[in-house]
This record gives sequence, C-alpha cells and structure tokens, in this order.
Amino acid sequence: MQKRKLLTLSICTAFVLQMQLIGDELTEDSRKKESLGNVEIVSSNASEDTDSYTIDSMNTSTKLDLSIRNTPQAVSVLTTQKLKDMGVTSFQDMLENVTGVTLNRWDERLYPTARGFKIDYYKFDGMPTYSTIAQNDFDLAMYDRIEVVKGANGLTTGAGNPSMSINLVRKRANSKKFKGNISLSGGSWDAYSASTDISMPLNEKGSVRARIIAKHEDKKSFMDGYSKKNDLVYGVVDMDLTDNTYLSLGASYQKLEREGIRWGGLPAFYSNGSKTNFDRSDTVSEDWTYWNTKTKDIYGDFKQYLYKNISFNVAFSQRKIYTDTALLYFGGRVDKDTDLGVEYTSLAYSNDEYDKEKNIDTYISAPFTLKNLDQEIILGFMYNKQELIYNDWGYPNLGGAIIDFNHINIAKPRLDYSSPTSPNKTTQKGTYLVGKFSLLETLKLIAGARITDWQYRSDDGNGNREFNDEVTPYVGLVYDLDDQHSVYASYTSIFKPQDEQKVNGDYLDPIEGKSYEVGIKGEYFDGKMNASLSIFRIEQDNVAQKDGNNKVSTDPLKDAYVSAEGVTSKGFEIEIDGKVDDNWDISFGIANFKAKDANGDKYATFSSRTTANLFTKYTINDLSFGGGLNYKSKQYNKTEYGTITQNAYVIANAMASYNINKNTNIQLNVNNIFDKKYYSGIGEGGGTNSMVYGTPRSAMLTVKYTF
Repeated sequence: MQKRKLLTLSICTAFVLQMQLIGDELTEDSRKKESLGNVEIVSSNASEDTDSYTIDSMNTSTKLDLSIRNTPQAVSVLTTQKLKDMGVTSFQDMLENVTGVTLNRWDERLYPTARGFKIDYYKFDGMPTYSTIAQNDFDLAMYDRIEVVKGANGLTTGAGNPSMSINLVRKRANSKKFKGNISLSGGSWDAYSASTDISMPLNEKGSVRARIIAKHEDKKSFMDGYSKKNDLVYGVVDMDLTDNTYLSLGASYQKLEREGIRWGGLPAFYSNGSKTNFDRSDTVSEDWTYWNTKTKDIYGDFKQYLYKNISFNVAFSQRKIYTDTALLYFGGRVDKDTDLGVEYTSLAYSNDEYDKEKNIDTYISAPFTLKNLDQEIILGFMYNKQELIYNDWGYPNLGGAIIDFNHINIAKPRLDYSSPTSPNKTTQKGTYLVGKFSLLETLKLIAGARITDWQYRSDDGNGNREFNDEVTPYVGLVYDLDDQHSVYASYTSIFKPQDEQKVNGDYLDPIEGKSYEVGIKGEYFDGKMNASLSIFRIEQDNVAQKDGNNKVSTDPLKDAYVSAEGVTSKGFEIEIDGKVDDNWDISFGIANFKAKDANGDKYATFSSRTTANLFTKYTINDLSFGGGLNYKSKQYNKTEYGTITQNAYVIANAMASYNINKNTNIQLNVNNIFDKKYYSGIGEGGGTNSMVYGTPRSAMLTVKYTF
C-alpha cells in the first residue's frame, strides 16, 4: 500500500514539474478564449439550449471538459429535453430512469444501488454532498441536466462506494433578452402543479443577467391518505464583470410537506407462511403522520482568466436541511383470516433535525498546446464539511395499540423528542491534480491523483476518528480508431471509512474500491448521437469481518473486527443517446453485473442483475409521440419468514406532445400503461419482512406557454 501511495505521489510531482517546464511553451497557437461578454461562452454546454438527448462535453468524471467519447469511463446524461419528454420532474423519479440503478424503496427513503453497491453520495455542480438527499426528493425544475458517471469517482468526490456518481447541474441566467415560460399540469390522484421560469438582462449590455424559477405542486397518491405539497423558489444572477471575469450567485428554497406517509412497507408474508396480496392503496399509516423537509441552498461560482486560456476558479455552496417527522411502523406478520397483526412490533417515531453542509472547490485550469497537440492540467483543492447541528428524537408511547389491517385506527400519541443525538461533523479536505495529455493526435492519456484527509468528530467523543493521506489515483487511455470511434481503458479507485474497530481499539482502515474498465465509444450523425460499450470489474478490499469471538479492549461489549477481502463485481453496460435524424430521438441503455463476496456467495441480491431503459420520440411537424420501457431482472431478499422475491418485469410508458402554436405546447404522459403490479421495495436489505408496491398506471397532462 505504501509503495502504491509513493508511486502516485511521484506521478503528482512529475505533473507539477512538467507544468513548469511547458509554461514557456505556451504559444500564440493556443486556443483563444472568446470574450465572456458573449453569452454563448456562458451557456455553451447548457442542454436546455438544444432539443438533444446528449451533450457535447461533461466534466463530472475528472474535472476536465471532455467529450463523452473521450471520457475513459462509462458516462451518460439526462438532458432537459429528455426529462421533459419522459415527464420526469423529481429526483426520485429521475433515478428510475438511470440505466444500472436499482431502487429499493423503504418509505420516503430510497436505497439505490449500482453495480451491486449502494449509491451514497451525489453532486451539485460538481461538488459532492453526503446528505441523505434521496429522501428529500428534490424538484428538478432548477436543474439543466443530470450527468452520470458509472463506477468509482473518488478523484472528484473523496469518500464513497464504487457505484455511481450523479451530478445535478443547475440552470444559469444565460439570456440577454427577456424571456420565460409558464407551465400548468394536472394528473392522476388530484396531482396539480404550476411553475414559471423567467430570465432577463439587468443592464443594457446584458452582461448582468438574472433568472428566477418558482413552482408549486399539490398532489395525492394511489396510497390511501397520502398527500404531498412541494414549493420551490430558485434565483440566480450571472455577471460578466469583465471580458475575463465571470461571477454567478444563486440561492434556492424548497419546502416539502408529506402527510399520511408510510414508515417501512407492508408485510410480505402472512403468519401461515403464504405470500400477502394487499391492495396497492393499503399502507400502515395514520392521518397524523408526516415527513416534512425544508432545504435552503446558496452558491457562488467565480472564474478569472489569468493568461489566455489559463483560469482560476472558485466555487462555494452551503446547504441547510431541516427535517420534522411523525411516523408509524409495523414490523412482523399478519393473520390471513383475522387481518390482525401477530408476532409484530408497532412503533411511533418523531424527530426534529437540522443538518448543514459546506463545500469549497478551487482550482487552476491550464490548457495549452505542445507540438500542436491540445493538453490541459488542472490543480485544485476541495473542502467539504457535513454537520449535524441537532437531532432530537424519540419513540412516542402507542399504549399497546393493536394493528387491524381491516381498519387501522391508532390515535395520535404525544410526540417524543427526549433522545437527542450528539452534534457531530464529518470533514474532508482533498488536493487533486489531473491532466489530459495528447501523446499523439490519436492517443490521449487522462491521469491524475487526489490526496484526501477525512475526519469525524462528535461532541460526546463517540466514534471520533480520522484518516489522512488517502490516495485516489486515476489513469485512462483513449485511442481514436477513426473519426467516429475510440477505444479506452481506465483504472481508478475510491475509499470509504468504516466504524468497526480492532481488538486494540483502533479503527479499521477505510474500504478501498478499485475500478477497472475497458470499452469502445462512438459519435454518429455529426456528433448528435453518442454510443458506448463498457466492460468493468470492481474489487473491494479492507472490508470489516468479525475477529472470532474477540471484543474491543476499550469496550468489552463491542465485537472486534479485522480487515478482509470483500466483494468483486463485474459486468458490462451499453448506452446510446441522441438523434438518428432531425425528427427521431432515442435513448437506450442496458447494464448487467455479477457480484460475489469473498466466499463466492451472491452479493446484494436485492439489486437487479440486469436493468434496461429505452425511450424514443418521433416528431412530425408540430406533433411528437413516443414511449419507453424500463426493465428490471429478478431480485430477492432473504428474511426470517421467507424470501421476498420480485420476478423480472417491464414497465411501459408513453407520451404525446403537440405545438398548438409557436408559443403553446400541450403534452400527455402515461406511465405504467399496462398497470403492472410489482414491488418497488423488498425490505431494507437487512432481512426485514417488508415490501412496498410500485406506482400503478398514472397520467399527467401539461400545458406550457413560452414568451
């Protein structure tokens, strides 16, 4: 391990020395940067400015602006147009349409996995967040696109699993003229929403521009008693301070109120061992239950061109999340004849929580030419701090209430906040260096490394630990076969701290996830379509394993652990996105993996081994129509009462859109058109006798007026 770290550090040192050596070789042939007064520079990669299902370039994988074809990893993107055509407006709905993702719903929370590993971090404008954002279900109205990197992405994130990186890229104020739109929607189960998006210049030259997005949503559900209200406000100001200086400042606020919610799902088995078959509208809940969140965001983005294309960049963000819940839980089985709960636990839970997260990312980007070949080096520093300010919680007394599934009637208990969690914070600091080196016109090397310090501190001292100088390497080669096709190979890694301790009380080293990948990529129809085939292998090491019957010397009640070989996951992915011609758009992806632990047993059986997504749209004059299929292979979860199994299934969706005139569009989306009954959750992965039904057939009609 030490030798590998020294080798990686040597690579970093060599990059720095090379940067100094080539400094004098920056020539007049370097690509000239257009004035930032030109709005096309600011919005050059905004997917909302096109009607495409793909984009020209993305930087989520390595921080370098690379085309999809020149990125040596499996990547994909969900653009504004694709999300609109599919009728996807929320974060959780978006995850359903990412190839390779299996969602395991528990209640308002999701436990998504990819390649067999839990997805445990996300990004906003390239900066990572480790907050549990999946349960907050962010509205997508303020985001231009979602960029996805498959496998490990430690170079630009730090800690996490080698599963998937999902980067939500905010919309910016790009327009030098006043414009906007108003959108009204109505659909199944009294679902209604209204939104507006307005952009305008704030000065005569248009060098200072503003944008505001507001949305209100009010909807019920196929679940009895469930309701949801969502309010979003987002504002951003983009400023071209000079021809070489750019500043963006933005803020958002989302208030999400959900009532009649479930905590966990329904029992999967009756007490006689047979499989339950409830109505999809059934839940274990009451009208006094709720799960409310408020999310406040501010961010800033500054860019200064120092010399030609060399730029200094600083980005900052702060997120505050307030959570307030009152929940009702049933765990166990139910008698098939009487519908009464047996061998069960019923609980109420309430909490009041405040979390805060800060991100800083600063870096220097230095593109240059050497021997008439394009090169680029990026050197940066990233800081992330996640804090639990307070979390007051408790289990209200239900007074021995009996659960009757014919008529659930449990009076609201007195909410309990008597068990506060000690405030704590997790801090990461990372220094990274990455470069794109054109060795030949047809051969590019993408290489870099990150050195991370990770620290956890709790006010009560429980679990305090830190890991320093964690090295994350990245090496990729891309070779152009011809003008349309490239082959690539890459290696990268990611680390994840763990809570387990050795006999002597020391914490185990972080889990290390290594990702190997090879593939072929293509660009077709003048770059309007991207396609890729990727083959991967992921290995996890340093996974905690019990050290026999030994206990931790500093805590005799706590089991001791040692590091052991972990999980190996391997498979392939295919992705196709873009235009076949001016009238035909298509997006298709398929992912397959096999994962086994060190003993050769199947790992993460609650994740579908094969997933596939297809969506296509064809346009004739003012009419567009299309549809899609989402496929999930068999998944199962072993519990003490039996194995909960969801066999392979396909969900079919359809859409139609018509331009009434140049300003007005009407669109109809119908999801699960054959009303397939299926499980969207089969326990939390821990052997719980609980399942959650997926959403039945639903429809949404949207009218959008643009001005």
